Amino acid sequence: MNPDADDRFAIIEVLDRYADVLDARDWARLDDVFAPDVEMDFGAWTARGVDAVRARIRSYLDGCGPSQHLLGNYRIELDGEHPGRARSCCAIRVMHVGRGARAHVTYEMMGEYADELVRTLAGWRIARRRARAHIQLGDPSILGPGDA
Repeated sequence: MNPDADDRFAIIEVLDRYADVLDARDWARLDDVFAPDVEMDFGAWTARGVDAVRARIRSYLDGCGPSQHLLGNYRIELDGEHPGRARSCCAIRVMHVGRGARAHVTYEMMGEYADELVRTLAGWRIARRRARAHIQLGDPSILGPGDA
């Protein structure tokens, strides 16, 4: 077994879990992605703490139809001086589809997540995320809080 490889795969699993959670709208599982005191910088908004991050994400996706978050080009750096800490960057491509009368409208975003991760007793968690959109296509007005 290679502990570095095991950590890298575990980190990729956490990054992919985030995409799965968002696409499934399984909001409770964000606790399995983020550290409780996570700091999120999404460019247009920031939030601190998993509950605040969850609320911000929901304010965009609860009113949207289906989405697909694709991640790739993972670059992971384990911190040799501070075991249990790591940095990662990955490319993202997200397709959002409107809902109801706007089901024919789409919004696509391509960009990057840059993360700082910590190993907890429950496994790797994202402690800080900086997300940036490099390309945006379509109508972002399909994103919104929904009818709750």
